[in-house]
Amino acid sequence: MADQLSNNNTEKTNLHPRNLHRGRYDFKELVKALPALRNFIIENEQGEPTVNFTNPEAVKTINQALLKQSYGIASWDIPEGFLCPPIPGRADYIHYIADVLAEDNQGTIPTGNSVRVLDIGVGANCIYPLIGHKAYGWSFVGSEADYIAAASAKKIVDANGLNKAIDIRKQTSYAHIFDGIIQPGEKFDITMCNPPFHSSSKEVQAKSQRKWEKLGQDAGAGLNFGGRNNELWCEGGEPRFLNKMMSESKEFSKSCKWFSSLISQKTTLPGCYKSLDYLGAAEVKTINMSQGQKTSRILVWRF
Repeated sequence: MADQLSNNNTEKTNLHPRNLHRGRYDFKELVKALPALRNFIIENEQGEPTVNFTNPEAVKTINQALLKQSYGIASWDIPEGFLCPPIPGRADYIHYIADVLAEDNQGTIPTGNSVRVLDIGVGANCIYPLIGHKAYGWSFVGSEADYIAAASAKKIVDANGLNKAIDIRKQTSYAHIFDGIIQPGEKFDITMCNPPFHSSSKEVQAKSQRKWEKLGQDAGAGLNFGGRNNELWCEGGEPRFLNKMMSESKEFSKSCKWFSSLISQKTTLPGCYKSLDYLGAAEVKTINMSQGQKTSRILVWRF
C-alpha cells in the first residue's frame, strides 16, 4: 500500500472552486502529515486507498490529518460522542460566504482580522473558525450553549495559539441566539450557523438507518459523524430554530451586515422567505451547495 497511497486528481466539481478538497484525498501526503492515519487506511473495491467512513475513529483521524495538512492545525480533538464534521462541506460554507462579502467589496474577498464573523453554535469541533481564519485571516466569535462543547472549542483554540483570532463565548440561555453574545456596539460582517436539523432523536436515528440501508451497510452502524442531541435536533426542528433566529436577527440588524444559516431541507425555504418578508429583510439570497449525494443550501439575508 505504501506505493499506492496517492489517488488520482479527479475533481469533485460540485465543491466550491476555491475548496482545497476538490481533488481526491492524497493519502500519501495525509499520512506524512499525520502518520497515525495509516492505521485506518483500507482499499476500496477498485484497489484505491480510502478509510472506513463507518468507523467514527477513522473519521476523526482523517479530519485531524486534513486539518493539519491543509490548514496547519496541529492539535485538534473532540470529546467522545460530539459531532465530527466532514471538512470539505464545512469549507464550502466558508468560501460561499466569502463570495457574499466580496459583493460589498467591489468583487474582492475581504481578508484579515478586521473581518469579523459570528459562528452560532461553534460546537466542540470549532471547524468554521479554524478554516475561516486559516483561509482568509478573519477573526471569529464562536457561541456555544453546551458547556462541554464550549470548553472543547476553547481548548482547540488555545492549543493552536489562536486566542487573538477566535473568541469562544458561552451562551447562557437556550432561549436566545444573538442576545447575550453580541455585545453593545459590537459589529460583525456576517453570521453563520449549522442548526440542528431534526425535531427528535427518533428522527435522527431513522434517518441514519435509512442512510446505512441505502449504502448497503449494517443499519446498526450508528452515527459515524457522531453528534449529541442538541447538535442534531431541537423541539420543532429546523423550521422552528430558523424562525427564532430570523426574528432575533431583526433586533440585531445594526450589529451585523449579513446573517446566514445552512438549510438542510428544501421544504424549509418557503417558510423562511415568508418570515423574512414579514420582518422586512432588504435582501435575501439562497446559495445551493452539494457534497457527494448530499444537497443543502445557505440562506443569507440582511436588513
